Amino acid sequence: MEDSEKDWQPSLPFSDSGAAEDDCEEGTRGPNADDTRHLKSLAKRMEAVFQNVDDLCSDAAEPIDWMRSAIQVDRVSYMRLALVPGVGPMTMMKLLEEFGDAAETLNASLSQLGRVHRVGPRIASEIRESNRNGDAERVLDHCGEHEINIVLPGDKGYPSKIQNISDPPLLLFARGMYRSEDELAIGMVGTRHATHYGRVMAERISRGLCAVGVTIISGLARGIDAVCHQAALDSGGRTIAVLGSSLSDVYPPEHVELAQRICEQGCLFSETPPFSKPKPGVFPQRNRIISALSNGVVVIEAADRSGSLITARHAGEQGRDVFAVPGPVTSRTSRGCNQLIRDGAILIQDAEDIIEHLGPLAQRVVRADGTVIDHPCELQLNDVEQAVLNAIGDQPTDVDIIISNCGLQVSCVLSTLSVLEIKGLIVRASQRAFVRRRY
Repeated sequence: MEDSEKDWQPSLPFSDSGAAEDDCEEGTRGPNADDTRHLKSLAKRMEAVFQNVDDLCSDAAEPIDWMRSAIQVDRVSYMRLALVPGVGPMTMMKLLEEFGDAAETLNASLSQLGRVHRVGPRIASEIRESNRNGDAERVLDHCGEHEINIVLPGDKGYPSKIQNISDPPLLLFARGMYRSEDELAIGMVGTRHATHYGRVMAERISRGLCAVGVTIISGLARGIDAVCHQAALDSGGRTIAVLGSSLSDVYPPEHVELAQRICEQGCLFSETPPFSKPKPGVFPQRNRIISALSNGVVVIEAADRSGSLITARHAGEQGRDVFAVPGPVTSRTSRGCNQLIRDGAILIQDAEDIIEHLGPLAQRVVRADGTVIDHPCELQLNDVEQAVLNAIGDQPTDVDIIISNCGLQVSCVLSTLSVLEIKGLIVRASQRAFVRRRY
């Protein structure tokens, strides 16, 4: 189709889809004096908004090639193009493949743009108009005034997990702090019409996960989402909300205070720019980000046509574990969960069930206390087991050195080594030496 509905990107109410008269000319139009002034003004605004991005996260994601090239050449033009209504990840890739970088794309003629797959007359006109309509300036000014950070692929603060999906967000709007420890996270979703049973299970599992340092990720919706966020905050854990609305227009409105609390103990993410009104289609779209940020997704109460099942589908496609809480067969809100279990999802009853089923982490997670986590099962170790594990390095470590490093009795260390070996966390390198297993 011309203007692809699948490659969604939120529309801005102040965008003018009309094209100027010279848009009909063949060839590539070079920037005029007004364009140059706009670019300089936009660059200054970007510098102000992006200056705090380094504080969001200690690790930067590695963008895929077509994103990396476009951002390195011209961040200003990349952002202009990313904010064009109708230009999503797939369309952006096609445009950059055709024109090389974002600046050349913005200066292409209507006829040149029209030759690109997925670009119809409306999107082509929006692209040509984006150098002059002031949309990007308005977004940057608004973000600067409301302490909203704009994170591009490759920036510190752009989660590495998102980079690996097939359609990563072109940019993210963020508030709060995304930390390296948030790489160990579980997505929790469910119905907006939660029963008492669903609320109890959501709170129980969220608290259990937070108790061992797992971050809770959800969508700030009514019902199960809100219960999970609230339970994480009340237990002193970390939580991340991925919004379908913009960060300056939190939806639902009764969750504004909850969103502010999340900023203090986690962060908010959205790919919807300011001034965009909530639309039904954006909420299923954001579900791919919830699942991408998670090591696994838990569905707690979902009808047979629930949007939570979309999140579960995204999780499966992204290689994440899918968990489901069973419910009464007579309950409408449990039909989706029971269906997931029938189709192969992992049945769980508590947080321990989730930890036991999670596989090795794609990359190490460094927790706030400096502890390095390679496998989620390390979260279930007692103090003695953790002390012995910490005494073993990446190189073969002699038993005498392990005993000396952890300061425990010989019999206790030897028995604990056997337990850690059975759990697959260490490997015997020789008769008297062990090495920590890295996945």
